[in-house]
Amino acid sequence: VQLQASGGGLVHPGGSLRLSCEASGFRFDTYWMYWIRRAPGKRLEWVSVINPGDNYTDYQESVKGRFTISRDNAKNVLYLQMHSLKSEDTAVYYCAKDRRPWDRHEYDYWGRGTLVTVSS
Repeated sequence: VQLQASGGGLVHPGGSLRLSCEASGFRFDTYWMYWIRRAPGKRLEWVSVINPGDNYTDYQESVKGRFTISRDNAKNVLYLQMHSLKSEDTAVYYCAKDRRPWDRHEYDYWGRGTLVTVSS
């Protein structure tokens, strides 16, 4: 299993970024997929989740209305569009897969992350 996130960088408060995650080594289109993040000095936290069919999403309260998760099952890619970024969004972002196909359980594997820094 490989999950490679990209698209991070330095952005001013209020700015936007789009993260991507290329997945391989498993049946991407059968797994719930997550974006998770770890802010400096803090624990890993869940940000967003999407079902295999790309018709159900959920978000942590702090990012609702600002972040949008999506996926392209034909390309095995997961996305996170982020708008109105705040300093508290600064973190390393990872994409993660559920531990089992089809049903939502919990994420159990994440790959290399991408750093998002929101600063003026």
